This record gives sequence, structure tokens and C-alpha cells, in this order.
Amino acid sequence: MSKNAKIAAGGVAAGIILLIWLPWWAALLVVLGVPAAAYLALDSGQRRRLRRATRKELGR
Repeated sequence: MSKNAKIAAGGVAAGIILLIWLPWWAALLVVLGVPAAAYLALDSGQRRRLRRATRKELGR
């Protein structure tokens, strides 16, 4: 299993656990808010590098 697949599987598991423990809207806020906060914590050079790597992987 690749590293990205492991991360995705962990995210799905965390989302299911959050849905059990929290109301659906709070779980959705956490699942969407954490990656958004992590992206916003990057400086402009890191964001640019992340966007460039993502486009390259998609074959654009």
C-alpha cells in the first residue's frame, strides 16, 4: 500500500470515528477544517511548490 493510500485510509477511519462521537456537522467541520488550516499555515513558497507538484502528478 502506498503512503498516500495509508493516509487516505487513516483519514476515512478518523472521519468515521468522528461521525460516531460528534454530530455530523461538527465532524464535517473537523474533516474539512484541519486540511484547510494546514494549507493556510504554509508560506507562499511552500504553497507554490505544493501546487506545482500536484499538477505534475496529475500529468498536466
